[in-house]
Amino acid sequence: MSFLDTLTTDLQQREREGLYRRRRVVEGPQGPQLRVDGRDCLAFCSNDYLGLAGDPRLAEALTRGAKAYGVGSGAAHLISGHSRAHHALEEALAEFVGAERVLLFSTGYMANLGVITALVGRGDSLVQDRLNHASLIDAARLSGARLLRYHHNDLAGLERQLERADGRVLVAVDGVFSMDGDRAPLAELAATARRADAALMIDDAHGFGVLGPRGRGSLAAAGLDLQDVPIYMATLGKAAGVAGAFVAGSPTLIETLIQRARPYVYTTAMPPALAEATRAALAILAEEEWRREHLRSLVERFRAEAAGLGLELMPSDTPIQPIRLGDASTAAAWAEALYRRGLLVGAIRPPTVPQGSARLRVTFSAAHSDAQLDRLLEGLADTHRELGR
Repeated sequence: MSFLDTLTTDLQQREREGLYRRRRVVEGPQGPQLRVDGRDCLAFCSNDYLGLAGDPRLAEALTRGAKAYGVGSGAAHLISGHSRAHHALEEALAEFVGAERVLLFSTGYMANLGVITALVGRGDSLVQDRLNHASLIDAARLSGARLLRYHHNDLAGLERQLERADGRVLVAVDGVFSMDGDRAPLAELAATARRADAALMIDDAHGFGVLGPRGRGSLAAAGLDLQDVPIYMATLGKAAGVAGAFVAGSPTLIETLIQRARPYVYTTAMPPALAEATRAALAILAEEEWRREHLRSLVERFRAEAAGLGLELMPSDTPIQPIRLGDASTAAAWAEALYRRGLLVGAIRPPTVPQGSARLRVTFSAAHSDAQLDRLLEGLADTHRELGR
């Protein structure tokens, strides 16, 4: 077989196993109501947790930024691409999360790759939760450090792995786990890492903006700060409604990343207009507490009523509410049945989640109304009657 023939065979196998992924084309701005592949849908699969992605105030800030700075940044941050807009955003983010310094990255994936490969390498150890995001796992592989993994949220398992670690030791963990929606026990993790003289890094992609006072994230929600967790990463394309990511920490950490983080050094800076839009998003995110209050109300009501329908929920109090279905084909069938009813919900299948744990990943936004939640519950009840498990 030719090389391309082997790829075709692999794709056909994925199709048979219910693992084939297809893109859908969305028209218009993000929001609960979307037009998807020509069909009007009510979407419950976005990470736009606060409903800011389509907010006209962000579009206006982006437009003002484009008029002031143009569209592209033109170069990497270390050449001529680091604008006053970028610098102002870093300062605003540092103040918001209580950090001495912040460094912007183009994506959360790049931030995780940059941090881990800059801080540990051969002869060092990297300890991770088994359910960490793919970017943390890939970063470990690229770094060359010894990767030690422990069972999900298993503190005793973490301690055993720390006893095996050598060299510089970094513990990396999601603040909110993206496919299960549950939280890491951050206070206990911080204490355990401190006893082992290990540094703790938190990926707060799904906690920033949603959890804690004014949306300051998982650390604030746990009563911690950057003295307890010296490396904090969060993304800006979820609750903040824009794009990019940042790492917060000490001046020593940030200067080390500026010198050594390859995804920072060797890539073009994000458009400065986007940095201006992000500052606007940060101000809205901090002040409009009603968004987090409404989001919590939606989640609480969904959990109560979905459990009453006999659906198998997972232990999450965040906007990520998985419904466990088991095998990949069943999850795909449920997602398709909901789509026919005008409801867009993601089917999450291996290898994103372990075999036998395929699920629907229902996510909520502050932009959802109670009436839209009613529609979702009705669609789930109808699909349950139609397909069962």
